[in-house]
Amino acid sequence: MKAPAFDYARPKDVTGALKLLAQGGKAAAGTQSLGPMLNLRLLQPPLLVDLRHIEELKAVGESNDAVTLGACVTHAEVEDGKAPDPTGGFLRAVASNIAYRAVRNRGTMGGSLVHADPAADWPSALTLLGATALIAGPGGRREVPVEKFITGLFEVDLQPDELLVAIRIPKRTSAAKYGYWKFCRKAGEFPQAIGGALRDPVRGEERSVVGANGAAPKLFPNLRPAAAEMVILGRDPFIRQLHAVALKRAVSQVT
Repeated sequence: MKAPAFDYARPKDVTGALKLLAQGGKAAAGTQSLGPMLNLRLLQPPLLVDLRHIEELKAVGESNDAVTLGACVTHAEVEDGKAPDPTGGFLRAVASNIAYRAVRNRGTMGGSLVHADPAADWPSALTLLGATALIAGPGGRREVPVEKFITGLFEVDLQPDELLVAIRIPKRTSAAKYGYWKFCRKAGEFPQAIGGALRDPVRGEERSVVGANGAAPKLFPNLRPAAAEMVILGRDPFIRQLHAVALKRAVSQVT
């Protein structure tokens, strides 16, 4: 199928983009998910708002305690080290295993987060890292932790007239270790299970996450969640075991 007819706009800044979104426009960046949805006519927006030429959305910044990446920073830019990585290589490793290079060249970190596909990598990885979503809207700007920003299956805390402008990722000590494991039937496809782990012995911090579970990533404040906590992943014992093994393998990378 072909996409339905739509108007096209290319705003120069966030203010212009917000005005177009308020008129019923649909934000478009890398379109690696939006494009197929348009072709299948799962979405039929009257107006596409192209965000790729807004400099603020491509900007990167660094402070003493965090790195901020614009929402339109691509997976490939993270993979190639063109964006600062506060994790000592963890972000680059995650980015390099997203789909295929052609997808990574266009797909954006912010687009993946807003799309909130449970099997996508960035929702789980950014939840694990304690990242924060920076949002602009007609009422001003606000910040939401990624673990609260993703509210469910393809659902996020973002109004139709709001825009994700950046993602802030906190820095940790040089002793921090990161683990990540996902089960894919073949290279490049969406995983059936994701496990992530973070351990910073200097700060006494441990976190783990389970993703690709059909809902928002599940964050745990430790590396070994109790069996009772894992039950929330579903009643199917095979699915629970798959996620348990993914998490176990991620944890083994940090302990």
